Amino acid sequence: MRAYFMKSNRLGFSHWCGGDAGLALGLWGDPAVSRYTGGPFTDEQVMARLTREIDTLDRHQIQYWPVFLRESGEHIGCCGLGPPREAEMDVYEMGFQLRRCHWGVGLAREAAVVVIAHSFEVLGARALIAGHHPENAASRHLLRTLGFRYTHDEFYAPTQLMEPCYRLER
Repeated sequence: MRAYFMKSNRLGFSHWCGGDAGLALGLWGDPAVSRYTGGPFTDEQVMARLTREIDTLDRHQIQYWPVFLRESGEHIGCCGLGPPREAEMDVYEMGFQLRRCHWGVGLAREAAVVVIAHSFEVLGARALIAGHHPENAASRHLLRTLGFRYTHDEFYAPTQLMEPCYRLER
């Protein structure tokens, strides 16, 4: 079992580390999980993503944290924050990805609620931004139910598409 620095009723949040190659490959290496984020990804691309997440934690004390079921310790995916853009140093980007077997049971919402609270209450964020693939209706629905409001479309290089972007104010 891993140590959790954030928790909800069902979920525990940990930090990505060098020994998490299997977890990273199981999540970001799954073409169904990565289809809306520019995948499928090679093992090398997945390992580069893991390295970036570890570096982001070292440099910014945030990352798209690995999330686990507290009861079993099973890895379900990730949910967290990307570093702020220089124009708005107190605005973070939130995102989430779950393993296929955990889709549709409310875990993404539960994880996002924890990250939103952490962002505003601990990090002092002024706002959060998020985006999704234009065909990802589940992410669109979740962002809207969490209170995010559509702001604009923005080019997302990994998918080569204009993707809808949202913002949640503190």
